[in-house]
Amino acid sequence: MASIPATRPLADRPTSASIGSARGGAMRLGRLLPGMGLCVLVTIAAKVAEAVEHRLFGRAWLESLVLAILIGTAVRTVWTPGALWRNGINVCAKTVLEIAVVMLGASLSAATLMAAGPALLVGIVAVVTVAICVSYSLGRALGLPSRMATLVACGNSICGNSAIAAVAPVIGADSDDVATAIAFTAVLGVAAVLGLPLLAVALHMSGLRYGVLAGLTVYAVPQVLAATAPLGAVALQVGTLVKLCRVLMLGPVCLALSIIARRWREETDVVAPDISAGDRPAQAHPHKLALGELVPWFILGFLALAAMRSLNLIPAMLLAPTASIASLLTVVSMAALGLGVDIRVVAKAGGPVTAAVCLSLLVLGLISLGLIHMLRLS
Repeated sequence: MASIPATRPLADRPTSASIGSARGGAMRLGRLLPGMGLCVLVTIAAKVAEAVEHRLFGRAWLESLVLAILIGTAVRTVWTPGALWRNGINVCAKTVLEIAVVMLGASLSAATLMAAGPALLVGIVAVVTVAICVSYSLGRALGLPSRMATLVACGNSICGNSAIAAVAPVIGADSDDVATAIAFTAVLGVAAVLGLPLLAVALHMSGLRYGVLAGLTVYAVPQVLAATAPLGAVALQVGTLVKLCRVLMLGPVCLALSIIARRWREETDVVAPDISAGDRPAQAHPHKLALGELVPWFILGFLALAAMRSLNLIPAMLLAPTASIASLLTVVSMAALGLGVDIRVVAKAGGPVTAAVCLSLLVLGLISLGLIHMLRLS
């Protein structure tokens, strides 16, 4: 008797739909890889440049995050990536950045906030809030679009590049806005690191007072360390603590902006000339807001991880790797933003943005000095 060939049950056979889905997924991944690979190469170049700075000068005057923007912009200046590269670059600029923001939540703890003491803690919240409002108003008065004014205000008032990177997707800012804000705040960040110690000596400030001033005005944590180290251990420890408390404002600010600036994610900064404000189409069911529209998913994730860290639900052995991965993903996303920048747009925005950043930083410094005086820190 002839043997009957074994057959697979119909349910176990790959269907044309599943085969097509697998092929479609592979094709989508294939379209992402060139652009993502390019972003990784720019990231590697930025990391190498940062290492060279450490070797030559003992410190990195420009962090890899800023270098990734600069290198990416330089590449874009001499070569415009074609369609083959765009999908991967866009994913790194948006999705990878959002994942990095979520992971940053694991580095923030309520215990750090409480250790600063109630008076200083309230003062930090007040300084950041007032500085954001005043800086935004200055930016708008200088003619900056709403998104750019918001990026400058949050970058100066909270934590520089990280705040700009975190706020950008919340308000729907494009790569030109982000790169412009980061480029100018990077320059002033270096100036602050070099100039603040001289100001402290001129004002005869104690280590405690100077630590508070540096923590409230310098952009990034590494820059705070560089700015406070010349004035001793007290300045360094206080500056780092105040800076970390200031960074904790990033979550509430992003949450507030996700509500206040919800429409910005759907609109351009400039209304088309043939459409007046009254002619703009109304949203359907404006009273029904999906949670994802009201609060972006990555902000919820950021707050969730921060809460888990505060409740000691994240194993200590995972904190350092999580922070390192978040930092690396942020650099990759900044490389993508640099690759999407038209340098002519950045140059065109230079004058107003420079004025806005300088005035914003000056206001932040004056407010910080006022707080130090009010608290009578010795």
